[in-house]
Amino acid sequence: MDGNFKDNDLEKVVSADKAHVWHHLIQHKPFETGEPRIIIEGKGMRVWDQNGKEYIDAVSGAVWTVNVGYGRERIADAVRDQLMKVCYFANTGGSIPGALFAEKLISKMPGLSRVYYTNSGSEANEKAFKMVRQIAHKKYGGKKTKILYRDRDYHGSTLAAMSAGGQDERNAQYGPFAPDFVRVPHCMEYRKHELGLEHLSGRDFGIAAANQIEEVILREGPETVGALCLEPVTAGGGVIEAPEGYWERVQEICKQYDILLHIDEVVCGIGRTGTEWFGYQHYGIKPDFVTMAKGVASGYAAIACMVTTEEVFENFKDNPDDKLNHFRDISTFGGCTAGPAAALENMAIIEEEGLLENCTAMGARMKANLEALMQKHQVIGDVRGKGLFLGAELVKDRDSKEPVDEKDVMAVVGDCGAQGVIIGAANRSIPGRNNVLCFSPALIVTPEDVDAITDAVDKALTKVFG
Repeated sequence: MDGNFKDNDLEKVVSADKAHVWHHLIQHKPFETGEPRIIIEGKGMRVWDQNGKEYIDAVSGAVWTVNVGYGRERIADAVRDQLMKVCYFANTGGSIPGALFAEKLISKMPGLSRVYYTNSGSEANEKAFKMVRQIAHKKYGGKKTKILYRDRDYHGSTLAAMSAGGQDERNAQYGPFAPDFVRVPHCMEYRKHELGLEHLSGRDFGIAAANQIEEVILREGPETVGALCLEPVTAGGGVIEAPEGYWERVQEICKQYDILLHIDEVVCGIGRTGTEWFGYQHYGIKPDFVTMAKGVASGYAAIACMVTTEEVFENFKDNPDDKLNHFRDISTFGGCTAGPAAALENMAIIEEEGLLENCTAMGARMKANLEALMQKHQVIGDVRGKGLFLGAELVKDRDSKEPVDEKDVMAVVGDCGAQGVIIGAANRSIPGRNNVLCFSPALIVTPEDVDAITDAVDKALTKVFG
């Protein structure tokens, strides 16, 4: 920490924060007698709070975002330089960084061709939903309007995105929601007994879990279903990677029933899962829509994208004489130039520093460390994930798989924080199932960092559970 803030400046900052800032996802009652945590500086894998305490950030800005780490001067310089040229023009026009980043992004996404800029992952998903609905009216007489979403998946915090939200605690008290969003079952093999598939495993389970999607389609009527929206690896709903056979069967089902496949890469995108730029690319998926945000610019500027195929794009320009024939939508801050300028540098850093490869290697190391902890701590029932996107599910009993109490999960998170390591946990998501520790360190993480993170978890588990 470089000490740019004087003590009295920080006192003023804390006072102003307590008096006026409404923080995300936080109960504010404790701030009446205590202080919120204010992060005042970050460098590499580490951040410092207002008290000068140093932390290893094992969740990339708390929500899977800062993929290339803190303090990247070249990204900041690129943003400043672009802002001095032109900061904004509505995306009814274009910009140099907007054009160049779209070209760069598409070069990493074979089969896709068009980028629609927005300002958040929630909004990116809504754009895809709107396109599905407009296509339903253009091609199917308004019938194929239903959008399927999966239990435990999350697609954003707007009302339409929450209508496609498979996390009931996040949705509680915010309904009623938009019509024609229909839930399909999750695909977590660890909890296959919840699906009535406890007799199956591996590929057989994966195919059977996908077939449960087909059952929903047949129940609703294939002529009414326009799209299926899924996370490639479920994030806040428990860090769930689908088993072998699942995605192949999903693709077959979508093709059979003329259903558009929408993959939500808001968390997984831009290298989080290692080896590939996007999570879906590990599984041979050929999506019709891909949405992304978070790691696109590693938090250095706000940017989100909805990417689609030329076939989808053609639906919105095939009759120029029809005044309703184009996509009648705008995202105000989709016209900001800072986002694509930062995203270009972000992607260049990942390429030049070999961070996809580092993500794969360090993800394997962290997963092995967590599996070793599983041998030591009976409270760890399952370790799962891909790349540097990992979870450890905590249970009271491995046979019954009864989840530990959420307060105990948060006690582990709190103890790690006291040790100077920030980890995440599923919370306020799945009723009775908020029992998964979450890990998503920046792609620059070193072996020493990985070991420090899992050592802190080891000590915290010992303290909380014995």
